[in-house]
Amino acid sequence: MSNQNKNENQNNAAQNVADKIKDGAGVAFDAAQNAINATENIAMNTVDETANAIDKTTGSVSKAMGNQRNQK
Repeated sequence: MSNQNKNENQNNAAQNVADKIKDGAGVAFDAAQNAINATENIAMNTVDETANAIDKTTGSVSKAMGNQRNQK
């Protein structure tokens, strides 16, 4: 095998390793992004549920206060 062939094989092997590393990194970054999106969705749903609970609570308190005023 000539030196040129050896060099080409080494370059191809190095490029294959680099491509595999890039592929692995891409998968890892995609997984991280999916985890961040899932966390964001959970956080936003929690905020919505908290707002709904506050609305229900303040609505119940307002209704109770209105009933007390009507009884006086």
